[in-house]
Amino acid sequence: MNILMAARNAILNQNNALQDIAKNVGLAAPGPTSGAKKTNGSDSFSDQLTSALQEVNKLQIAADEETKAYQMGESNDVAAVMLAKHKASLGFESTLQVRNKLLSAYQDIMNMQV
Repeated sequence: MNILMAARNAILNQNNALQDIAKNVGLAAPGPTSGAKKTNGSDSFSDQLTSALQEVNKLQIAADEETKAYQMGESNDVAAVMLAKHKASLGFESTLQVRNKLLSAYQDIMNMQV
């Protein structure tokens, strides 16, 4: 029983440490306040898409900078490097899925009978 409690406490400590890192890096904790940004109706679809692509690009640049800093010995925070790389990966995968859905919708429209 003591081993289980020790394992539980270790997991809780790691979880707390990761949450602290996420707060320091600027990630939002899951909850009702996180999610898509609310925009007013004046933004066009192309503006929103361009903005999203620029944000993904910024995440990838930040991940590259974190990786280079770690490789050069300027930083020894492996968790921050992995977190930045994971954020960039998620952003890229999301962008890829949106592209696939848009391409599928375009193909459906082009195949419609008029």
